[in-house]
This record gives sequence, structure tokens and C-alpha cells, in this order.
Amino acid sequence: MVPNNYWYNYPVLFLLIKIMKDYSSLDLTLLVISEEAKIKPVSIREALKKLDHFGFPLITFILVLPFMQPFPVGPISVLGGITFSILGIQVLRKYPSPVLPEKILNTALGQKGWVRIAKVSNVIIHWSKKVTKPRLNKFVSAEIGMKFEGGILFFGGILMAIPFGVLPLNNFFPGLAILFVALAQFEKDGLFILIAIF
Repeated sequence: MVPNNYWYNYPVLFLLIKIMKDYSSLDLTLLVISEEAKIKPVSIREALKKLDHFGFPLITFILVLPFMQPFPVGPISVLGGITFSILGIQVLRKYPSPVLPEKILNTALGQKGWVRIAKVSNVIIHWSKKVTKPRLNKFVSAEIGMKFEGGILFFGGILMAIPFGVLPLNNFFPGLAILFVALAQFEKDGLFILIAIF
């Protein structure tokens, strides 16, 4: 059920989000979430419910954004890494949709956290639209594409989960590979799969 005051506060934003289907609508969605987080922290579960497309690429994109920063994020990197590895196994086993751990789904962020994620998302989407295009289709479609996607998620998650203390960029590079996989699937750009591997 949508709260009675929701339409009063965000009528246009809500309608736009329901109309837009791809990840370019994320900026708008995250804006709504950031506004709601002013009142109380918003959980990952609540955020994902606002997304039209509940598939692996979009969820991977959302979850990897906090790791796109040059400093360690503490114990959350272990939990995040395990989650990406689980998602990788689910892709390889051909799950129809992602199944996330309850601990991840129940993790709540305040407005500051969601605003930071929204800014990172905006930069990445703006940049990716300029450099991605459909190509090398065999790396992002059918059986081979699933193996690449699942494998990179699995091994990237393992690398992210290994504790390296305060070592700079220890989350960033595995996260970057995972991000490239998500972008590759969004834009059907097999080149980004190859970049993620190397």
C-alpha cells in the first residue's frame, strides 16, 4: 500500500519512476529515497521495492555503488563481498531473480548515505552512456554471457570479502569489475565484460 501522503509529496516523481524502465531512472528513484531518508533511514529492501526492474544487473549496480570510493568501508565490505558471490552463484544456477540475504535487505541508510550513492550513480550513468554501446554480443547473451556475469560476480565478491585492513582501494577494484559487468548487461556491451576480466 502506498501511504496517503506519498502522492501529495511526490506525485510527479512517482509517476515518472513507474514509467521509466531502465537504469537511467535511478537518479530519480534515489532522489525520492533521499527525501524519505530525511524522516527515517531507508532500508535496502524498501529501496529495491521502488525499482521497476528487479533483475540481477540493476540490483548489482545499486549494491556496488557504496564501494566506488577510494577508502575502506570496514566490515560492510565482507558482507558485500559475500552478497556478490551469492548473486554470482545464483546467476550461474539460472535463478529467475535475485535472492538477497536478510541482513543486506534490512540494512538501512540515512539521508547522507543515500545522497552519496545518488551522486555516484549520476556520475557513472552519465559517463557510461557516452562510452557504452551494443557490441561483442556473445559475451553478454545466452549461456556464455551468464557464465561470464556469474563468474565475475562470484570471484569479485570473494576478493572484496578478503579483509585487507586499511589498505586503500581494496574494495574499489573488485567493485569496479562488478560495476562493469552490470553496465555490460544494461547496454549489451561485451567489451565491458572483457574489461572486467582484465
